[in-house]
Amino acid sequence: MHGDEIREAARRVIDSGWYLQGKENEAFEQHYAEYIGSPYAIGCANGLDALIWIFRAYIELGVMQPGDEVIVPANTYIATILGITENGLKPVLIEPRRETLEIDDELIEAAITPRTKAICIVHLYGRCAMTERIAELCRKHNLKLIEDNAQAHGCRWNGVRTGAIGDAAGHSFYPGKNLGALGDAGAVTTNDPELAAAVRALANYGSQRKYVFKYAGRNSRLDEIQAAILDVKLKYLDEDIKRRQEVAAYYYEHISNPLIELPERLPDAQNVYHLFPILVKELRSEGVKELRDRLHDYLEEKGIGTVIHYPIAPHKQECYARESWNVPQLSLPITEMLADAELSLPISPCMTEEQVAYVVDCVNRFE
Repeated sequence: MHGDEIREAARRVIDSGWYLQGKENEAFEQHYAEYIGSPYAIGCANGLDALIWIFRAYIELGVMQPGDEVIVPANTYIATILGITENGLKPVLIEPRRETLEIDDELIEAAITPRTKAICIVHLYGRCAMTERIAELCRKHNLKLIEDNAQAHGCRWNGVRTGAIGDAAGHSFYPGKNLGALGDAGAVTTNDPELAAAVRALANYGSQRKYVFKYAGRNSRLDEIQAAILDVKLKYLDEDIKRRQEVAAYYYEHISNPLIELPERLPDAQNVYHLFPILVKELRSEGVKELRDRLHDYLEEKGIGTVIHYPIAPHKQECYARESWNVPQLSLPITEMLADAELSLPISPCMTEEQVAYVVDCVNRFE
């Protein structure tokens, strides 16, 4: 989509001879900050780096120190947890609500200790995870609110876009996202000028001016071609989201298979439908994972591509098997059930009415 404009943007950068930290970055950062409603946007290499730099910046500024705790949903892509552990911080994993697939805000306060410094919410699947209870807990316990907004560009809560709700947010522009680059790309948004300056420096070797290094940083810069392409696609993001919401509405209104459970339907403002997750129900004769896998294979035979998000929960991954916060291994039954039961149906602004109806028909015929 928008191929001519994207090609023209790439050509403009190539012809300019300026490929890093130039006018395209400045333009995209300004436009993305305006779109999100945040005073500052800092481009970086990818969404994981965005999260890493937020926590690292808080450490450099003395707000956090290694060993401090960050409350985080247990069901998320591993990048959320990696952003915490990369900085020597301790993730405290909280179960989701089955009906919303987002962090259960009623379980958070019991997990808060004197070492807790932040709550990191994840707007998973494009669904808004923010609640009044989370806002209240952050105020009551003086906690930073970090948003993993990798999957929810354009989502809103109480009229404010996700990415501008908390103290800072990490964004991913991986090609498959609602706002996707033609390669890896990411950004941090924040309302804190000190944090913004620290993040920008950390992602540029730790330098705030040439050859002067305040921090021991890394190279994590958004290149000019990706910035130019993202600036083109940003203009059409709301239009693309509207089409995703139309596809999702058809799914909600027409999927009727008793073996399938749909997540609680949110108002459109609170769901940009990066993904459309469904859950299969366990049968006495068949385990939930076996049924889910059979549904996946059945739809594939019908020419319908589906994806499992995510088949192994973070606390079950080998890389975290020996971490002190996961020994003995955590028991998180809702998270583990979601890993076995979830399947994401195709959803895209490019889908035709006929394609959407075909998906529904095939899903409803599954037995």
